[in-house]
Amino acid sequence: MKELKKEESDRLVAWYRLNRRILPFRDTKDPYDVWISEIMLQQTRIEAVVSYFLRFKKELPDVDALAEIDEDRLLRLWEGLGYYSRARNLKKCAQILKEEHGSRIPEDHETLLKLPGIGPYTAGAIMAIGFGRPYPAVDGNVLRVLARDLGITEDIRSDTVRKQLETLVSSFYEKEKIEDKQYISDLTQALMELGALVCIPNGKPLCEDCPLRENCYAYANALTDQIPYRSRNKERKIVERTLLIIRKDDDFLLDKRPAKGLLAGMYEFPGVDQKMTETEIAESLKQEGFDILQIEKLPSSRHIFSHVEWHMDAYEIRIANETIPLKAGQILAGREQLKKLALPSAFRTYIDHYALREGEHL
Repeated sequence: MKELKKEESDRLVAWYRLNRRILPFRDTKDPYDVWISEIMLQQTRIEAVVSYFLRFKKELPDVDALAEIDEDRLLRLWEGLGYYSRARNLKKCAQILKEEHGSRIPEDHETLLKLPGIGPYTAGAIMAIGFGRPYPAVDGNVLRVLARDLGITEDIRSDTVRKQLETLVSSFYEKEKIEDKQYISDLTQALMELGALVCIPNGKPLCEDCPLRENCYAYANALTDQIPYRSRNKERKIVERTLLIIRKDDDFLLDKRPAKGLLAGMYEFPGVDQKMTETEIAESLKQEGFDILQIEKLPSSRHIFSHVEWHMDAYEIRIANETIPLKAGQILAGREQLKKLALPSAFRTYIDHYALREGEHL
């Protein structure tokens, strides 16, 4: 395997400075911006993150604001990005930063790694982009670029390959004795940007536009369709669900999910992991004490998580009860309260159906 070379990195940095996208969290010189944006960008396209980042930063401009925000409001700001544990870890981390680090993000790699939600990649990105320190930040884009450039044929999903490339990048910084903070920041972002714009994940890479083409192993050997090798994900489990959207006038019954697991601690429309008929629903709810006025079938929907796929049938159940038989963890929420709660994007079809975010057509 060939090594990284300074002339290649120089070309890459020059390319980046001419072709980089203008992004609200780029070039701010603020490690807080790097931290927040990198957490948002996990499992999420950069185009989708921009508007979320701007809204998040406007309401939570610094560590103190993030540490003090109410969790329901935090999850509402995060709504649509998914993987809500990321948002909870941001708040936990901010609280530690406020209590132990004077509300500042520490310029120390080992300290960063001890904070909630910050792993090797995020710590490296904060150090390299936020502080201009020579630490590797190897994400999926960087893995792909380096695998093609250096001729790595092993599975890029493996920890061994990732650690090998982190070591290689660290060795490059050390060997070349690079101390220019802007250069370090730009090179780190250049590898990511090249993977996003040129050495793309899906489809044919745009090799004619690549500053690394001249010495790229995959390009020279016509192997860009084979490198990188990426083992297949495990097949997602299909879960058939029935949602019971129970309404009393303009109030909706909501369940709070368990504190751990999928969508932990979030509110949702009640549901069961099985298919139910209208007759079965009516009988079940009558046994629970509901006085049913009407049951109406709503559009079915699907939602894909990383390892699970929900196939949902939904029914609106209008009830006449004067007193609602609430179980532990259940609430009856009106329109204004619903606007403040973060309902998981898994229920987007029904949030939009009832215009629970915009409009007035209930």
